[in-house]
Amino acid sequence: MQIIRGLHNLRAEHRRCIATIGNFDGVHLGHQAVFRHLLQKAGAFGLPATVVTFEPQPMEFFAPDRAPARLTRMREKLRALKEADIDRVVLLEFGRKLSEMSAEAFVQELLVDGLDVRYLFIGDDFRFGKGRTGDIELLRRVGREHGFGVENMNTFAVGEERVSSTRIREALERGDLQLAAHNLGRPYRICGRVAHGDERGRTIGFPTANIDLHRKVSPLRGVFAVMVSGLDDHLQPGVANIGTRPTVAGDTRYLLEVHLFDFDRQIYGEHVEVEFRKKLRDEQKFDSFDALRQQIARDAQQARAFLGLSRQDGLAS
Repeated sequence: MQIIRGLHNLRAEHRRCIATIGNFDGVHLGHQAVFRHLLQKAGAFGLPATVVTFEPQPMEFFAPDRAPARLTRMREKLRALKEADIDRVVLLEFGRKLSEMSAEAFVQELLVDGLDVRYLFIGDDFRFGKGRTGDIELLRRVGREHGFGVENMNTFAVGEERVSSTRIREALERGDLQLAAHNLGRPYRICGRVAHGDERGRTIGFPTANIDLHRKVSPLRGVFAVMVSGLDDHLQPGVANIGTRPTVAGDTRYLLEVHLFDFDRQIYGEHVEVEFRKKLRDEQKFDSFDALRQQIARDAQQARAFLGLSRQDGLAS
């Protein structure tokens, strides 16, 4: 899959394609349905299937403190697009220049001059350009002038409920991993590199792998039974905490910490994927680190039982 970063990097060989535009946060079942149509049309035209997306996402530029928690960071999104057999990704930096571009200029510079799009798929709520003035009617008018088709993808539903990144985010915030997976088409996962931490978990008998989140917030918070991939040929079971560690005074960082069961080797710098299987409890503040240790032991025992493991981490009698 080819990644083209910025309008200024579009070349003559990138012209003529079948395209879609959006944030595609989570790359959920609705997005995947769009990609299937995209690939089918690209095959019929004999042209590359091209996805146009943004970094940061527009809301993160306009109102970073109110922007919703991401389901996927860019690395995870690009991997999902590659797995969907997308040929090209045009990654646009959403900054002041793009935010102030009129809808007409956006269409002219990107779709007409830059990509010479032959067919365009858009979501049913897609708006673009300064003040969100661009819509499907503008795209269809320009399409008629420049010879490309525009298709509005209808809402994709599971049962009677619309699949959306917002719905998945809300499910994760409630700890409803099953509903989230049902809409994503896969269990919810977070990827990251194992970083050095303060090794506080090791002092209470539960060493953790500290995963660099590369995000300010996550839709998940609490303690979870997890499976971790990327360390060897099979999944490693564990228990994870994601949040701000309220028992540790003065530390407000948003962290993902994973205690791997029956595992003892250095993994700093390794890239792993954490799959969340069951929420065990919310984060809570404890009066002492001994009370925290006792609760982590209970969490580990519960996670082992859920994951079908026999050995139990010791609880103090």
